[in-house]
Parts: sequence; C-alpha cells; structure tokens
Amino acid sequence: MFPHIEYLEWFEGRPDVAMYDLGSSDLRSVTEEQERPSTVPPALEGRSDPPVGATLEMQIAGEYGVDPECVLVTAGASHANFLAIATALDADPESERAEDERLRALVEKPGYEPHRRTPEAFGAAVDRFLREDDYRLVPERVEKALTPDTHLVTVTNRHNPSGRLAERETLAAVADHARDYDARLLVDEVYAPFVTDAQARADGPLGGPTAAGIEDAVITGSLTKFLGLGDLRIGWLIADADFVERAREVAHHVPSVADVSRAYGMRAFHHSEDLLADQRAMLAENSALLAEFIAERDDVEGFVADGSTFAFLEPTAVDTDDLVERAWENGLLLAPGRFFEDDARVRVSLGRAPTDMDAALRVLASLLDAPDSSKS
Repeated sequence: MFPHIEYLEWFEGRPDVAMYDLGSSDLRSVTEEQERPSTVPPALEGRSDPPVGATLEMQIAGEYGVDPECVLVTAGASHANFLAIATALDADPESERAEDERLRALVEKPGYEPHRRTPEAFGAAVDRFLREDDYRLVPERVEKALTPDTHLVTVTNRHNPSGRLAERETLAAVADHARDYDARLLVDEVYAPFVTDAQARADGPLGGPTAAGIEDAVITGSLTKFLGLGDLRIGWLIADADFVERAREVAHHVPSVADVSRAYGMRAFHHSEDLLADQRAMLAENSALLAEFIAERDDVEGFVADGSTFAFLEPTAVDTDDLVERAWENGLLLAPGRFFEDDARVRVSLGRAPTDMDAALRVLASLLDAPDSSKS
C-alpha cells in the first residue's frame, strides 16, 4: 500500500557520516562538540519559557494571524503533510462516486518525492503540472492540469528543489483554480521563511510569505528547516477549523507529539525574534557563498533564487551520477537530481556554518575540475 520513498531511504544516515555536507537543507550551525543530540537544543539552552497559560497552538496561530482552532501541531512537517494529504483525500461516504472512480492529486514537477508518493498510499492517482521558466509557479499551468476528480493540489514554497519563491497573490490564484474543481491547495511552507532581512515581511510568519487564511488552502510548516530545530520534531498544519478538526481525527491513527518537544517548541516561538536574527545572518552568508560559486563556474548551469541557500544545478562537463558517487567517496554529500525528477542535475544546499560550507564548495570545485570527470 505504501510505496517506497527512494530519496528518504537513500538520504537516511548520510549527513551523520559525511565530512562535507551539501545535501542537508536545514539551517543548523553544528560544532564538533554538538554533533550528538543533546537534551536541550543548544539554541534554546538557558532561555526562558513563555508565561503560564500560553499554548503552542496559540503561539503558532498568533504568528500566522489565524484562530487557534485552525492549527494542528504535528510531529514535524512530514507528519503534517501526511495528515493534510490523508484528510484531503478522505472519501466522503455520502458521495455518489463510483467504486472504481479514483480520487486524483495534482503535484508540481519537478518536486519533492513524498508529495507524489504519499497520495498513492491512499489509493489516489497522481497527475503532474510543470514548473518551467526557471521553476516559477504559474497558476494557468495548474488550471490546465485540473480535472473533475482532482481533490488535492500540492506545491512547495520555496520550491523544492529550485528555491524559487512564490508570492501570496500567486498562491491565491492557484487556490482559486483548485476551488473551481472543489479541490484543496496544500502549500508546504517549510522553506518560506528562507528570506533575507530585505525580503522579510514584518507581518509574515517567521518573516516569509504564506498561503494561510486563503480559502480552501492548507499550509504546513515546521521548526526544522529555517530554525534548525529538527531534533524537536515540531511541525504544524493550518487550515479552516473544519479541515483541522477532521485532520485531528485522522491523527488519532498515528503517534502524537511528545510533551517535551511541545515545551521546547513554545520556548522557540517565545524567543523567535532573536533566533530568526541569527538564522538570517547565516542564511545571508550561505546564499552569497552559493551565488558566488555559481557565478565563478562556466561548467555549472542554474541560479540561486534571492535569499535561498539551495539550488538545482546542472554540471555541464561531468556525468552527474559519477559526480555524486565520487563526491561521496571523498566525504561530500550531494543530493542527486534523479530524486527530484531531473537526472542531469544535483541539489546543492548550504545548511551548515559558512566556514564549513566554504570548505565543502571547494571540495565540489575540485571534483568538477578533476580530469576523470569529463563526459565521454
């Protein structure tokens, strides 16, 4: 019933043993002494807790400008996406749908593998629409790919793997098209806070754009990617209260969120202003490093979206599979493009301390320059 998710199976454990990591996308400045999980996340150690009476749901709701009943706390973004997809594809027992008529999910291409695999686990057929023109989200492309059986449209913002950022107006237009077919729009926003100080919105959740509050839109996010607090496994789903209540019922079938994670999640939101400032400084350095690397190479095609720390790049003078294999042999982790539906590319992500990322890019440069990497 549940298909293999090859990317996650391939990726598991690799960041822990890689000497140089250009595969992990969460912004986490890890020192040698902090490589093992600690009882208290280093970024939260010694910080105060919020006042008694606050809840994590209330904090998230305040960040997004929604009511607390529109928030479901989950065990990370993967859990949130799972629940959102399961809820959106939950068949109405009173519907007149024929037994052999399949629900359909429409998913961006290229895209993050779980978003196209998870709907299959619930028996849905998966259709695709292309993100072309430098991976921009074009509402008209979504509209043309919708069918009367489409129940769910899924996009990422920032787009994974390219880093392209869509504005709220674009997401609203996509939601409008989906609503014309009685479909929900799911926006995975784990990378939405990846914006520079100049891009950050004073009223945006964690500074980024959001589809929260758009009619029939469901958004997911977490503390993992931008704040680098993946060990907490704290994520969220935000939608209208009826959808969230149904998702809460679905969540009874899977493990719940640990109270200790909730407590540290609350501490993170209580000190989000300071934490965001530190992360934005690292983001700015890493984004500039990646942009400079690409600008200096005439054998790498691609772009770094403004404020992004990751990009989907095509090495033009080497075989990509050979590059990824030789990189791993030299202690460098790269994410193969085949997991994002483009065999010619790799996703390069700068998610660690700038000094570490600079060293990793120098290793990548040496591999690109290696004589035995030339295409035959």
